[in-house]
Amino acid sequence: MIALFNTILYEPLFNGLIYLYHVIPGKDIGIAIILLTLAIKIVLFFPSLSAIKSQKALQETQPKLEALKKKYKDNKEELGKQLMKFYKDNKVSPFSSCLPLLIQLPILIALYRVFLNGLITDPATGLLTSGQLDHLYGYLRDVYSNTPIHSMFLGFIDMAKNKNIILAVIAGALQFWQGKMMVTRKPEIKTAGSKDENRAASLNRQMIYFMPIITVVFGYQFPAGLTLYWVVSTLFTIVQQHYFFRKKNSQPKQLLASPSNSNENKQ
Repeated sequence: MIALFNTILYEPLFNGLIYLYHVIPGKDIGIAIILLTLAIKIVLFFPSLSAIKSQKALQETQPKLEALKKKYKDNKEELGKQLMKFYKDNKVSPFSSCLPLLIQLPILIALYRVFLNGLITDPATGLLTSGQLDHLYGYLRDVYSNTPIHSMFLGFIDMAKNKNIILAVIAGALQFWQGKMMVTRKPEIKTAGSKDENRAASLNRQMIYFMPIITVVFGYQFPAGLTLYWVVSTLFTIVQQHYFFRKKNSQPKQLLASPSNSNENKQ
């Protein structure tokens, strides 16, 4: 299983990083990480955009979902049918936003290994260790068996080391920005039976502040290269969300479909 993981993910990412480092003028590993991140995000562009659309749509349909759950709270079988119909009528899925996360998780694990182990060099020579050279493809292995690799970004940030508070804070700030963009602002609902909906909205607001804190903590502990990846990845997602929301706001709004509305239209 480990060999398969290395073949499918670790080695392509590691070789991609070293190749970018090799062809970039000035050979800056940080610039190579940024370019590699952009390449990954471009590959995942459409799955990520689909997840953004689904997540936003689920937020906007939340009031009607809560109404359905209250209406059929004593009839689980009918509730299941109504929810499936609701998702179909409104073209949303509660699981579609998870797909890009599931795709990115093994990539993050592979990148973590790349930045944690892949950039380990001999302190005396700056050369990659023999264990890392074994993961390089032919040409790159030949070149970097005798050529040192410098893990510095802009000449002063070591991408192989952890505890970089500056990058960690930037990652947390961008995470906060991204979260704020996704939240639909609504006044607190004071109608009867709205307690659960307000609780869900409150939880969403708490997550906006909680996730950036977690990002800073982990970003500080991870190698700076992985934190830089997270910074660039989040910034790309923010631009992607901005593009989607601007395009969505320029389109005429449509009324959400609900099972009750569908039944009324048929009559």
